This record gives sequence, structure tokens and C-alpha cells, in this order.
Amino acid sequence: MAATGSRHHAGMPLDTDTLQGLSAWTNRQETLHDQIAAAPLRGLNALLDLDAPEPAAGTPLPPLGHWLYFLPAHRQSEIGADGHARRGGFLPPVPLPRRMWAGGRLQWLGAPLAVGDVVRRTSTIASVQHKAGRSGELVFVLVRHDVHGPQGLALTEEHDIVYRSAAQPGDAAPATTAAPEDALWTQPITPDPVLLFRYSALTFNGHRIHYDQPYATQVEGYPGLIVHGPLMATLLAHLACRQHPGRTLRRFDFRALKPVFDTAPFSVNGRPDGDGRAALWVRDPMGDLAMQASAQFD
Repeated sequence: MAATGSRHHAGMPLDTDTLQGLSAWTNRQETLHDQIAAAPLRGLNALLDLDAPEPAAGTPLPPLGHWLYFLPAHRQSEIGADGHARRGGFLPPVPLPRRMWAGGRLQWLGAPLAVGDVVRRTSTIASVQHKAGRSGELVFVLVRHDVHGPQGLALTEEHDIVYRSAAQPGDAAPATTAAPEDALWTQPITPDPVLLFRYSALTFNGHRIHYDQPYATQVEGYPGLIVHGPLMATLLAHLACRQHPGRTLRRFDFRALKPVFDTAPFSVNGRPDGDGRAALWVRDPMGDLAMQASAQFD
């Protein structure tokens, strides 16, 4: 999701010194510790409108439930005008105004994490890549996460982050792709401001594009509040798991293709793809493909 406050001038290419400085962030690591508590799972069940049992010690984490832990805890004095922490710290200080969680690839190994587990996440910046195209400057940051539980490595995750130039008047609309029409499973979602605010609260995400409508429209120039990419990925993963009762999700890949706003309902969709696989996607109100994903069950 985006971050503002950069001194980079829109349309001005990033200079060689800046790019070399960003590349120096490669292989940087941080390690965070947490404990899988019941309260965030209780909140997620309420958010997703699930009739689920009360989480108790030993309750396995649901798909992508680890995103409720290892949350940022920046002091209020460290927060920028957009609600994100100011640049620097673990992630490279990319001087481009918009930041988006562009996708990821996750693999679950061994026993699932569960309520009560003491857990550790080691994160490594695997690469920092710069590209310039019709949409302006782009910087892609790949972060690799290894999450360990009581029985060792529990899951690995590759997290794609893209930083990009601000939209400019007269910019051509990006190309879109029509969403598939062959869904066998579908769920309509109404992304009202309360849903988005509650997910922001669950994940301690202060980014104002998700809950501050005047900021999103008047400062960032969006038509409405932006639906969180991780929320859409979570909805897709839960849709797939409901269609595979008794089976264990082992791999989940997703890629964001187009932002979704709170201006109209969207849908999460899927179909079987053979041998325990599922093809999944988000269809936006215009019928466009907003997110594409795949799931693999054992």
C-alpha cells in the first residue's frame, strides 16, 4: 500500500547513487518474535463472518493467519503523513510515493502453527530491482520470510513489494484483463469502510488509503478507499479451503493486478485445477481481474 512524503520529484528518474544505495539493502535481515494469541483469531473470525469455535490453546492457525502476528510497532512519533512509518529501517528507503503489496508465494511445512505457540520470523531482503516503463519509475523489493514454531520451520513466504511513481494527470489507464467466467465457487464481498477499518485494526496497518476517505481521494487521488491486498488474498484462501474439507493447504501463490475500491461489491472466485489444486481470482465491479491466485492441497 502506498507511502508518501518522499522528496523524489514525480517524473524525475532515480539517479545512480540512489539506486546503488537501495541495492545495498540486499541481504539485510531482521528477526521478530511473537506468540500466537487467541484474540487476533477471534477478531478475524468476526471480520470474515465465520461461525467458528472460540480459539483456544492448540487451535491451528487458519490460512494466512500468521499475517495477524509479527506486526509493526513503530512509535507514533515515527509515523509519516500517510500513516506508514517514515522511510528507512528494515525496508530500503525507496524515494517513490506509492507502495503496494504486489503478491507472494507461501509454502507450509510440517505441523501448522497453533494458538499458544512461541514463534520466530526471520526476514531477508532477497533483491531490490529497478525498472522504468510507461507507468514511470518502479522498484521491486523481494522479502523472504522464514517462520519457525516449536517444531522448527513451519512456513516460508516470498513477499513482493512494488514502489512506484505517483499518478500524473493525463496518464493512460493501465491495461486490464477480463476475469474468467468459469468459476464454480464464488462469494460476493461488500467492501464497506467498516470492513476495511477492522482489517486495518487487526493488522495494525495505519495506512490511511484503507480507512480515511478524504485522504485517499483528495491526497492520493483514488476514487475511494482501497481494499487491502492481504485481505483479498485471505478471502481467496478461505474460499479454497472451504472447498477442500479435511485437506491441508500446502502452497498459496497470489498476484495483485488491479486495485479494488470500496465503491461497489466485488467477488472472490475459484474452480478446481486438478490434483488438489485450485485456481482462484478476484473479479472487480467492472468484471476485470484484480487478483490471481493458486492453491495446492495435499
